[in-house]
Amino acid sequence: MITPAARGTHAVENAEVARLFREMADVLEVEGANPFRVRAYRTAARTVEGLPESVDAIARTTPKRLAELPGIGKDLAGKITQIVKSGRLPALVEAEREAPVGAVALMHIPGIGPKRARALCEELHVRTIAGLERAARAGRIHEIPGFGERTEKKILEEIAGRGTEEHRVLRAIAAQYAEPLLAYVRELPGVRRAELAGSFRRCKETVGDLDILVAADDDAGVATGFVAYPEVQRVLARGRTKASILLRSGLQVDLRVLADESFGAGLHYFTGSKAHNIAVRHLGQKLGLKINEYGIFRGRQRVGGATEAEVFDAVGLPMIPPELRENDGEIEAARAGALPHLVALKHIRGDLQVHTTDSDGRDSLDAIVAAAKELGYEYIAVTDHTPAVRVAGGMDRAGFKRQMRRIERLNALRSGLTILKGAEVDINADGTLDLDDATMAELDLVIVALHSKLTLSAEQQTRRIVKALAHPSADILGHPAARLIGSRRGAMFDRDAVFRAAADHGVMVEVNCQPERLDLDDVGCRAAAAHGLTMVISTDAHAAAEMRYMRWGVDQARRGWVERKRVANARPLEGLMKLLHRERR
Repeated sequence: MITPAARGTHAVENAEVARLFREMADVLEVEGANPFRVRAYRTAARTVEGLPESVDAIARTTPKRLAELPGIGKDLAGKITQIVKSGRLPALVEAEREAPVGAVALMHIPGIGPKRARALCEELHVRTIAGLERAARAGRIHEIPGFGERTEKKILEEIAGRGTEEHRVLRAIAAQYAEPLLAYVRELPGVRRAELAGSFRRCKETVGDLDILVAADDDAGVATGFVAYPEVQRVLARGRTKASILLRSGLQVDLRVLADESFGAGLHYFTGSKAHNIAVRHLGQKLGLKINEYGIFRGRQRVGGATEAEVFDAVGLPMIPPELRENDGEIEAARAGALPHLVALKHIRGDLQVHTTDSDGRDSLDAIVAAAKELGYEYIAVTDHTPAVRVAGGMDRAGFKRQMRRIERLNALRSGLTILKGAEVDINADGTLDLDDATMAELDLVIVALHSKLTLSAEQQTRRIVKALAHPSADILGHPAARLIGSRRGAMFDRDAVFRAAADHGVMVEVNCQPERLDLDDVGCRAAAAHGLTMVISTDAHAAAEMRYMRWGVDQARRGWVERKRVANARPLEGLMKLLHRERR
């Protein structure tokens, strides 16, 4: 058994284990290793990342359980144990010695697989994304056999589309580092209150760094305790009321210590956004007030700042939720008494996209049902893939018929959970659907979604989606852009035309909770609401543990001003069923 004393370090987060496994998979791909071995590491990373419990704790208390986790097995369980003991994966260190330097970084650009990454490193000595961009602009890439001018142009487009995202991490990943650190800070002597601020608190889908605000006396030694956190790789700065550290994960965390009387003003200021703060300060100036991170002042007299509510009250506004603070209409809405009544996690009654081992899920139907009951859901939709998604082991008509019979038997038990018979049906390139009409008519719920041909022109893509939405069995447009944050921009189409078609045919649109998707994005959510569309917030879970991803989709919807009344799966089953194709017909 591994003990904290033997390891001598803080608990290793699931996200860290998953990161090391993904890096191992990337390196193995570059080396041309067996695809099954590569896939094993990626599957293990996803399993570990989605676990609701700590693999560190499992390794310390019941290590034999590691090998029983889906997609892990004895070999990978041993590697998890190595990571928990030392914080390192020795096999990765060894593999990196054999791989071309920089090849893994280049694979983060869509269209550059392991063979192309190796070629770029060996032929052009490219080591970074910046170096890749320079080579493309110089016209050197298309000179390599197998690339061409079109590929070179595509690489430049993808790099331009990335913006600064490569320096940011998914919020769901950042949370696995941020929340244990916050809990640690709250236990430090002298700390009366501690909160995360910044873009994390505003629920942005990616996070560049983390901000923690603490209410304590400035001589309480909080900064000293903060920089002693076991996961610190480097101390960047330290003072009495400020400190900055770099975690081993690469995340920078900044600490500010404030007096109680300044905490609310500081929390508002450091939550941001900068544009929102400027707008609030301007409102204060018109009233003769000065608002900053230390409080609210009239001349030299402090008139408030202990709470965020005092900041908003000082300028005649109700409390504005952090997710809306982007100076994108929230101040005007607050002034008019028209702030949205945002959906919250407690409002969700069921999950409308979940996969099982009948296609590419990693847990059985029974395990998914048990997880739904544990979450207290009223209903759940099982939506396995159709044949076109070959890598997902999509089912044909016979497979869906077998699954439907199993679901009917489970529903007959009347356990308090209703299981809806569903499918995630691929939209073919011509806009037809990848399942026969008779089978779809028997299903309770049909999600139509893009999984291929994502590079079609915007005009072609729009026609394709609009045609699919017109099918009488279509209920939900799933992950509309099919994007992957930071690695795939997804399909381009006329969003207004697609949303008009969805409204015309009574089709709902999905906010997908997968941390790397979060699709619709916040802008898309507001556009969908403007078209009067109903939305669903679904996890797209491929394992029972991933059903807890609902949190991330709800946060994304809140950033998109989505109200509870607009979310289909915030309604009771009877209300939901009225929106589905069988009821509409």
